[in-house]
Amino acid sequence: MSNSTERIVQLRQLLVDRFPHLRGGSDRKQSSAAVWPTGLAHLDARLQGGLPKGAITEMVAPHAAAGSTLLIHALLRQAQQNNQWLALVDGLDSFDPAPLNDSLLSRLLWVRCRQAREAMKAADLIARDSNLPLLLLDLRINPEPQLRKIQSTNWYRLQRCVEHNGIVLVALTPFAMVSSAQTRLTLETRFNLDDLMRDEEALLARQRFELSRDQGRQFASETMAEAG
Repeated sequence: MSNSTERIVQLRQLLVDRFPHLRGGSDRKQSSAAVWPTGLAHLDARLQGGLPKGAITEMVAPHAAAGSTLLIHALLRQAQQNNQWLALVDGLDSFDPAPLNDSLLSRLLWVRCRQAREAMKAADLIARDSNLPLLLLDLRINPEPQLRKIQSTNWYRLQRCVEHNGIVLVALTPFAMVSSAQTRLTLETRFNLDDLMRDEEALLARQRFELSRDQGRQFASETMAEAG
């Protein structure tokens, strides 16, 4: 058995052991709430309320100083406030938990991967398992050759799992690459060394997002136009 396969088997067993009582993804799908508010007013305003459930949202971080780590921390805090679990599939084992307190980390399932292919398999498994309502797939610093090998069929298969189980999935990428993403935003902010002296709340307030794709909103607009 390869190391990658062994790690996926271990993850599957972890999900069974850790969350035996959280079955019922189909019930979440029937929820009347179509979005998951992030708690970041400027981002939720862009998304008309929050991250769409049952869909993939791609967050493009084109440079290292875009503030994507701040976003991960903010989503984890929001999950804790809502008494929810968040799964982070770490594409190149780059996440640093040191700045976070134990109460935040207690709501985090951190899957540490070594390459993009392994991360995609882990994300697919978590989405199919349907125990965790929030899933972050972090591919920001994976080498581009690894990312180019991810076929569009992998993304569409993942989208079907997410849609079926009503999961919120955020894919963090260095460039636009998720063909099945319903929503795509680009982190436009460029933080500098002086910003290291600011607290996270102040930095998050300065973060800017460019919305380049919103298929859900486009579909709703087209439906209303046809009805009219």
